[in-house]
Amino acid sequence: MVVRRFTQGFYGYAFAMMVCLAGVGVFLLVTPQSRTEHIPKVDYSIDVANMRRDAPYQVWSPASVLANWVPTSSRMTKGKDSEGKATVTWRLGFATAKRAHALIAQSDERPAAGFANRMANSDRPQGSLQIDGVTWEKRFREDKNQRSLVQVLPDVTLVVTGTAQWDELSALAATLKQQTKLT
Repeated sequence: MVVRRFTQGFYGYAFAMMVCLAGVGVFLLVTPQSRTEHIPKVDYSIDVANMRRDAPYQVWSPASVLANWVPTSSRMTKGKDSEGKATVTWRLGFATAKRAHALIAQSDERPAAGFANRMANSDRPQGSLQIDGVTWEKRFREDKNQRSLVQVLPDVTLVVTGTAQWDELSALAATLKQQTKLT
């Protein structure tokens, strides 16, 4: 008779609910919880070596990773531009110290403006910025909160872009150093 009271009707429902909630509570107590941030980190040194060997241009890479920045992605791709010529593109992404996103993209794709416009998501320059004596074109796409610095060189186009603020993008651009070609 007593068992029937806990298995039927409102009391049965309430008892089953209490058992379930107690089970969830025990589960939450014994499950390890981490309060520390975990951002996946990549080692992009192999991509730098591959780019130095395979790219027909001298590659630009950060001389060092900025303090509290985390390299999160690195991707080298070979393709063809609009004229059918072979191209080599490298994208290197970072989580910045302020935990925004920053990306370095470089390619020998032609026309250079097409690559720059696609990476910056904008074809409208909004002034320029001097970084270590080098002039970079500034672009901003408000609806995506995307800032970009563009530099078109004779053999490669460099784009530093992301949701990071101008000071962080400028710091990243300042770390870029031209690498010697590997044979």
